[in-house]
Amino acid sequence: MESLSQHIGEYLRHLRERRMFSPHTVTGYGHDLQILVDFCHSQQLQQAADIQPHHIRQLIARRHHQGSSSKTLQRLLASIRGLFDYLIQQRQAAHNPAIGIRPPKGERKLPHTLDVDQMGKLLAIDGDDPLQVRDRAILELFYSSGLRLSELLQLELDQYDRRDQLVRVTGKGSKQRLVPVGRKARQALEQWLALRDSFQPQQPTLFVSRRGRPLHPSTVQKRLRQWGVRQGIDRNVHPHLLRHSFASHLLESSGDLRGVQELLGHADISTTQIYTHLDFQHLAKVYDQAHPRAKKKKRDKPAD
Repeated sequence: MESLSQHIGEYLRHLRERRMFSPHTVTGYGHDLQILVDFCHSQQLQQAADIQPHHIRQLIARRHHQGSSSKTLQRLLASIRGLFDYLIQQRQAAHNPAIGIRPPKGERKLPHTLDVDQMGKLLAIDGDDPLQVRDRAILELFYSSGLRLSELLQLELDQYDRRDQLVRVTGKGSKQRLVPVGRKARQALEQWLALRDSFQPQQPTLFVSRRGRPLHPSTVQKRLRQWGVRQGIDRNVHPHLLRHSFASHLLESSGDLRGVQELLGHADISTTQIYTHLDFQHLAKVYDQAHPRAKKKKRDKPAD
């Protein structure tokens, strides 16, 4: 009979082969499931069939006591549920011990964003150096279309539709969505595409390294941090900061929560609702201008 570690190895290979999640996500699942393995060793649980719901509750309680956040514990539970769903399909387990178990509720942190002026400052990258042109296109596309880092890195040339001004994005769970590309981002992309062949690309990925290879996530993260410092931004610039800024600015301007949910690729609208806290002054202004009981009355003209 296979050990728990062997089951986990097979499960992770299954995820990689099926390409159900990004490589970064699969690596995260591996780290989470190693936590499960270590816990089971401490409890002398040798087989997957030995793990019961009270063991999972004990694991979550222990990690919470050690300082793990609610979000981290939620991901750990998702990893365990995914593993046992797979084992049940493979007839290696009869039940899923993580079903119905929830992590302790934690304080939901509001996302950091850049305001419109800060975004303009960050994106004002001058210069015709090929790496500058590439990085400007990356930054513009992040902000224009609200992409995740993994989504941007997976983009291939044929997924950018120049005629319809869209990108076809593969998000979490291999779900695809179409996202508009704004005018500034299109201009930056055209400048990059005119130079891309000079990098002698080895694969059809939209963005490549100096050596023509697909970009590594850490490379993009490092370049964005450097551009944040160079452009005088007073906070750490990273891909998700641009995604947060895209969502908050679009929601602030449109008020269309469902539309923003679709553009971001959120499965649950409650994830999108976190952006509704932003810019209360803007909301108050909209209220004053739109609500019948809030509109300011025009002064009556004085009598002749």
